[in-house]
Amino acid sequence: MAKKKKDCENTCFMCKHIIPAWKELINANREIIKLKKGDQFIQEGTPAEGIYFVQEGVIKVHKHWGDKESIVRFAKKGNIVGHRGLSSSQTLFPISATALENSEVCFIPIDFFKTILKGNPDFTYEMLLFYADELQISEQKTSNQVQLSVKGRLAWSILQLEQKMGIEGDGYINITLSKTDIAAYIGSTYETIYRMMKELENEQIIETSNKSIKITDREKLRQIL
Repeated sequence: MAKKKKDCENTCFMCKHIIPAWKELINANREIIKLKKGDQFIQEGTPAEGIYFVQEGVIKVHKHWGDKESIVRFAKKGNIVGHRGLSSSQTLFPISATALENSEVCFIPIDFFKTILKGNPDFTYEMLLFYADELQISEQKTSNQVQLSVKGRLAWSILQLEQKMGIEGDGYINITLSKTDIAAYIGSTYETIYRMMKELENEQIIETSNKSIKITDREKLRQIL
C-alpha cells in the first residue's frame, strides 16, 4: 500500500454534503492510499485511527466468526468505510476491510473527522440517516437467517447487490464476486451456493459470466423471498 497527497475529486459521500469552505482544509489533512487486489487496509481488532472513503474500486467489509469469514457489506466509489470504528473514545475496529480489485481510498484521521462532523450539520444529518439505513439492512440480514431458506437469502442478496452496486451497460451487477465471497455474505457454504446459483440459472432467473451476475427475471427472484 502506498500513501500520497492528491487533490480531491469531491465525489465521495463526505464531499457531497460538507460546506464548500471545508474542502481546502480536508485536502490538507487527507491521504490517498493505493491498494492492489487483496490488500487489507483495516484489520479487525486494531485501533480505529481514521475513516476511509472509496475513490476507485470495490471494497469488502468483513469479520471472522471463529474460523469462518462473514462479509458485512461492500463499498464502491464514493462510499464510506471504517465508520464502525467511530465512537466517543478511541476504540478498535470491529471489522476488516479488503480491496476486491485495484482500488484507491481516501483516509481521514479520526479526530479531524469528528471536527468535520461538528462543523458540518448537513453532513452529520446525512451520516445519521446512513447509520439508520445500515442498521435496517443489518437487522434484515439477521432476520433472513431465521426466516429464509438459503435460496431465499441468495435471492435477497442479489437484489441488494444490484441496488447497492448498480448495473453495467450489459445489465450485469457492477461487482465480481467468487462463490466463496457470496457464501460469506449470506452465511452459507461454497457447495450450497454453487448448487443454488445453478438452480437460479436453470430456472432462467439469473445469468452469470466471469463471476458477474445479471438478473433476467426480477419478479421470479422476488417470489423466492
